[in-house]
Formats: sequence, C-alpha cells, structure tokens
Amino acid sequence: MLLWVAGVHAQNPQKSKLQDSFDAFRKGLHEDFDNFRQQCMQEYAQFVRNPWVEFDHVKPVPLPKVQPVPPVVVPEEDTRPPIEDRPIVIEELVRPKPVEPQPQPVEPIEEVPVVQPKTLAFTFFGTQGRVRFDTADRVALHTTAADNVADALALFTPEAYDNMLYDCLQLRANLQLSDWAYLQMLKTLSETAAGKGTNDATLLLAWLFMQSGYQMRLATDNQRLYMLYATRHTIYGQMSYTIDNTCYYGVETLPSRLFICKAAFPHERALSLLVGTQQRFADNAGTRRTITSKRYSDISMQVSVNKNLMDFYSSYPTSMTDGNMMTRWAMYANTPMDAAVARQVYPTLRQKLSGLSQLEAVERLLNMVQTGFEYEYDDKVWGGDRAFFAEESLYYPYCDCEDRSILLTRLVRDLLGLKCLLIYYPGHLAAAVAFTEGNVAGDYLTVDGRRYVVTDGTYIGAPVGRTMPGMDNKTAKVIVLE
Repeated sequence: MLLWVAGVHAQNPQKSKLQDSFDAFRKGLHEDFDNFRQQCMQEYAQFVRNPWVEFDHVKPVPLPKVQPVPPVVVPEEDTRPPIEDRPIVIEELVRPKPVEPQPQPVEPIEEVPVVQPKTLAFTFFGTQGRVRFDTADRVALHTTAADNVADALALFTPEAYDNMLYDCLQLRANLQLSDWAYLQMLKTLSETAAGKGTNDATLLLAWLFMQSGYQMRLATDNQRLYMLYATRHTIYGQMSYTIDNTCYYGVETLPSRLFICKAAFPHERALSLLVGTQQRFADNAGTRRTITSKRYSDISMQVSVNKNLMDFYSSYPTSMTDGNMMTRWAMYANTPMDAAVARQVYPTLRQKLSGLSQLEAVERLLNMVQTGFEYEYDDKVWGGDRAFFAEESLYYPYCDCEDRSILLTRLVRDLLGLKCLLIYYPGHLAAAVAFTEGNVAGDYLTVDGRRYVVTDGTYIGAPVGRTMPGMDNKTAKVIVLE
C-alpha cells in the first residue's frame, strides 16, 4: 500500500521493513552461493596442481563409406497404381534419444554492480554479442605448468569475471543457442578477448565453459594449452581422448599425445550435439529461390535462407550416438525448421493443401521434393558424404537421397502433423509416413502399432507406397523420428 502525503506518495513503513528483510535475506543467500562457488574453484585449482597424466589419442572413427544408389525416374506414361500391400520386415529399429536440457551453472550467477562497466563486442555466425569485460583484467598464462595454470585460475575473481559469465548465459538463453553454438560463441569471445591461438584464450574459454555447467578437461603438450570437451556423441573423423571412460574432443586440432588434468568441476555435464531449439542468429538473407512440384504446379515455395544459419550448420560435426551410425540422420531430421523459413513457406503450403486428404497432401509434398531439386552426389559437390539439415536443401543447389528424406519428413510432420520414419538401405535413405485416415496401399512397415507407408524422395515421379527398385526390404533398418 502507498500513503499519499501532500501530493507526494510515501511507502508504507511496514512494507518497507518487510522489503528490507527480504533484501537482506536475498543478499545473504547470494553471498552463500558466491562462497560456495569460490570454494569449488579453490578445490578445483588445488586438484589442477596435481601431476597431469599422459594420454595417447584415440584414432578418429571414419565416416562409413557406402556406394550411393543413383536415383530412379518413373516414366511419365507409367500410371500403374501402387503395388498391393507388402509388409517390410524390420531388421533393426533405432530410437534416438531426445534433446537433453542445457546444463546450468553450479549455482545461479548474480550480476555484480559496476559503475560504467567496460564492454567487449564480438561476432559469431554473423551475430553480434557484447559482454561486460575490462581487458585490463585479462588473465595471462605464462607457462602451461600445472602450478601456473592453477595460479591463473585463481585470478578469475567474481568482481572481474562474473558479469562476463552472466552475459554469456543471457546470450545463450536469449538466442536459444544449442550446446554446439554456445561452445562456438565462447570460443569466438575468448579469442576476441585474449587473442586467437593463445593459451590465454584457451584458459578463458575453459573457465567460461566449465562455469556454464559443461564438462571439460585441460591438457598440454608442454607448449600449448588445450581444452577438451566431453560428449556422448562419437564425432566422425576427429581425434579424441578417453578419460575415465568418457570421450573428449578438442575445439582445435589436437596432438597425438597430451598431458591431461583429470580434475572435475561439480555438476558438470557433457555437451550434446543435438539441436532442439530455434536458434536466433542475426538475419543475413540468401538468394531467393523457387521450388515447384513438376506434377502439381500450384505446390510451390519461394524461400530465402539465412546465410548465418548456413555458416553454423557448416561448422556442425557429423556424429553418431550409442555406436549406431544411423542415429546421425535423426540428428538432422529432428532439428526444427528455422522459424524464418517456416514463416515464408508454411502458410502458402498449408493453404494449397487445405481440403485435401492426407494421401493427396503427402503425394504433392513428395512430388515437390522428388522433382523440385537437382540430384547430385556428395562426393562430387563436397568431396565426401555430408547430410543436410532441412534448410540446407532449400539453400544449396544440389541434394541427395538422405537430404530429400530429411526435408520431406520435416514438411510432413510440420504441415500435416503425421508421424514419420526414415528407412535405411545400404547406400540409400527413404522415408515412410503414418497415415491416420483411410487405408493407404503400398509397401509398409508397422512400428508401435502404427502402419507407415513408404514415401521415397529419390524415386522420382513414384507415388506414395512404392519402394525404389533394387532395395531389399527384408534387411531395411528403421529410424524412429520425433
């Protein structure tokens, strides 16, 4: 309640007393948090002083080489109906794990009051970030000896660095960054603050990453300091180190032998390579292109894709989980469509599909994916296998079977709300859709009591229900999508 005195409002004394009590309680709580964090850092720094252990690297896991199956074109005069129902025998069923929530700091980070704070601007994936930081407070690491690293870590005091960490966590939340994007942001910030390729930048990156709740280890070859990040993913083509049964990779190219500090920080969590958020990179519109179905000319979309998003996807490492190579396609297929792209294409497509049966709607989307893109082999375009996120097929001039299946299943799930699967054959990736109305004929498989009918984006011109010639359905492997 407010008391009005001579035209000026005065605060209720009882309420003011309660507010003061709450403020005092809140201050004490955060002082306890700060003391706990400082204690954690002191204990961590003490462990860093222990001898670092020499490790040999683990050889990179090569991306599986398969002979791609060329697309097949159905002749225009071929008007045969889909073949009669033919069940597909499932040899292997893959259920990728859902996206884990992002790790949190060991305790909530409170802003430190600063008069006219100095700030540092940096740019990652075309997106500007700004954090409170005075370069005069930059920690210098003179050697990579364990005692020197521990002494340097003790200089990351709350007064100088907590606002920087607070601002990083705010950027992660405001931009809805995935773990991988956040790591790239911290790397760019650290290099901007302390110099690219320097030990000072690596130490700053390690402190920010660790304090953000992620699992990392420090390492050295007696000259350079390295930060290794933990992940449950197996990243193809990259050297790693196994420490206490956990796989660690480097944010830069690693030497084949390292001395590694095994010290752990409380509540650390491995980095996930799953992308489950609508990341908000600054807009940098690419060339606008039109994609049209050959058979249904009214099914068309005009789209311009954010180049900054493409740069992020280009940095994304191909990986698998649980030792199963098929999980890598699910990571791409389960990533949500960029909101800016969806706003451009979904309203028009929904209008064109309105009033159609599910089969008619899927037939139109399938034909657009089959005939609206130019097919080309990854080896020829990229020099090796590269799967696309859905937006990449809308951006680049060429795509192959896996890219088409990823895009098709994204469109069907978003526009029609139907569940989808990916079907893996050696050298080929197709899709299948679970219709909920009518009895759609054709090749199908049953998973969790649902009937999924084959829809192949590379069997060009083929209707729903036809498997591309040469595919052995008896050995098909199935990937369940979210």
